[in-house]
Amino acid sequence: MLRIGIDTGGTFTDFVVLDGQRMVVVKLPSTPKAPERAVLEGLAKLVKGRKDFLLQHGSTVATNAFLERKGAKSALITNQGFEDLIEIGRQNRPELYNLQSSRPQPLIPKKWRIGVRERTSWDGRQLISLEEKSLNWLKTKISQLKVESIAVVLLYSFLKPENELRVAEALEALGLPISLSHQVLPEFREYERTSTTVVNAYVQPRMSRYLKALSSSELVNRGKLTVMQSNGGVISAREASSEPVRTLFSGPAGGVVGAFEIARKAGYEKVITFDMGGTSTDVCLCDGRIETTNESQIDHYPISIQMIGIQTVGAGGGSIAWVDEGGLLKVGPQSAGADPGPVCYGKGRNITVTDANIYLERLEADYFLGGDMRLHPDRVRPALNRLGKQLQKLGKRDWKAHEIAEGVIRIVNSQMERALRLISLQRGYDTRDFSLVTFGGAGGLHACDLARSLLIPRVIVPPDPGALSATGIVRSDIVQDSSVTLVVTTQERRYRATLEEGFRNLEDEVSRKLGRQKFSPDQIRFDRTVDARYLGQSYELNIPYSEDVVDHFHQRHEQFYGYASKSLPVEFVNLRIRGRANFPLPSLREHAVKPKKPPQDAMVQEKEIFGEGKPVSAKFFLRDKLKAGNLLEGPCIVLEYSSTTYIPADFQGRIDRWLNLILEPRKRRRSGSRKK
Repeated sequence: MLRIGIDTGGTFTDFVVLDGQRMVVVKLPSTPKAPERAVLEGLAKLVKGRKDFLLQHGSTVATNAFLERKGAKSALITNQGFEDLIEIGRQNRPELYNLQSSRPQPLIPKKWRIGVRERTSWDGRQLISLEEKSLNWLKTKISQLKVESIAVVLLYSFLKPENELRVAEALEALGLPISLSHQVLPEFREYERTSTTVVNAYVQPRMSRYLKALSSSELVNRGKLTVMQSNGGVISAREASSEPVRTLFSGPAGGVVGAFEIARKAGYEKVITFDMGGTSTDVCLCDGRIETTNESQIDHYPISIQMIGIQTVGAGGGSIAWVDEGGLLKVGPQSAGADPGPVCYGKGRNITVTDANIYLERLEADYFLGGDMRLHPDRVRPALNRLGKQLQKLGKRDWKAHEIAEGVIRIVNSQMERALRLISLQRGYDTRDFSLVTFGGAGGLHACDLARSLLIPRVIVPPDPGALSATGIVRSDIVQDSSVTLVVTTQERRYRATLEEGFRNLEDEVSRKLGRQKFSPDQIRFDRTVDARYLGQSYELNIPYSEDVVDHFHQRHEQFYGYASKSLPVEFVNLRIRGRANFPLPSLREHAVKPKKPPQDAMVQEKEIFGEGKPVSAKFFLRDKLKAGNLLEGPCIVLEYSSTTYIPADFQGRIDRWLNLILEPRKRRRSGSRKK
């Protein structure tokens, strides 16, 4: 079966096609105003007359609708007295010392937040019944508001969902999409459950319209459409339409899946993934496995579904350089995107990171996208000079064009370095134990600088790094996550039996869902994790469930917080199940090792570039001509269709058996040592 992975980014839409052992990569400019246009254009080129294909799609539609505040007019139905919960939130203050700090505006204004008389207690007892007249009044009220979607969040509905179902049944005739909290997030903590359900309702109409536009295409209907989730697996288009909150990080999640699989195959299981695209950079730490979290926040809103622990920073190839009021050079978070794009694309006027790299000769205009896209490097110097005049006006110094370009690179590197430190050093991990897997269109140009700063011993550049997110998406499993709040402590004699029963119930639920997609029970693999904490704590850690789960919790607590109290009882509060099933996939191909010297036709030119503040001579190689075993000495540039890699003078590269480009610092001879 033909398998096609699609990653819709802010600048490019990437396609990866697996046809047996053959892989094809295509990049097209994104069409942000109608993202389906780029998708259908690419499919028309790739599918042609085929009908037996599986389409696995990573989409930014829900993400953009949320971040740009272009979601639906939504109503929130909750218990009387709790209508303002979404606005009150918690006592956390991200900017503790900012005297002018303000909370973000709620997605649902006060006039669309409706309270009903109903109350369920913490143990599931009905304290105030939901009356029929309340439902009739609710139906009339919603009709008058003329909203486009509805979120229903009743207290403790994850224990007793009957009243949320009654509300949905009463409003069904209105024909509006309805998000029920016990289905979106069946867990305790009413604020997080409310926030997650509201975000789902807010983006649901737009995501549904997008998937409907794709599904109505005769081209897409010839195959099977699935959508990437933030947890690293795919779900059906129908499920993505009803719960689009699960797709908010779908593209970056695909990159982590692809990077971890390729690195593990090459023998590296401790990796930090570094995905630098056109508009942002996403980083993630994988300590032997891809870990997920339910404590993510997007634009200050908690999204408590399972997501891969990705940290995002607004730094990409399209990030715009600008001068602030104090005369300081800044980069991002604004991006030139696909339109107008960087100056070198021909339409932009603002200098970007891509323009800085092309001016420093680290990008080769004639080989960009394999020569399919024409660049205009001659337009970059005048734009740099304009930026230099702004700096000169405020700073009273004459800046040279190459100094500004190098400054842009250093600034964006420092921003990405902070994100890498946050997920590694600040969480108790030693970066010297990890490898940096770099991908995205711009990642290879900056990876060695970051590895040097953080003492990371090697950089792994997979084949076709600019499309690795699409590669990860196309190789992802079908995944169903399910969870339940179940509070039990190690003080209870039968706590193990209680946990086992809870896990079995979740596994039965996941098996039924995957069964609808024609997977038999013997094709499904389950991963069990549990949220645990010391008795009396307010927050918990998610850890794999096993026989030594208590010891594992103590170890993880000491790693994250610097101490462990083994005499205290451990409390388990949430059980989580992940069910996996997959379609057959070709294995990654291993290649025979060739001599160290690259083939003669692999080097296309040698010329001067700017490296470390001065002109240096660098060789340019075509990656598709390099063979396993070839050794490259920096400074040099490796060109390929989807990306470019810069190897500075203090690094060297080698091609491994899987055709990964492995970059490592050169060994320096100790001072005073002599040649033998």
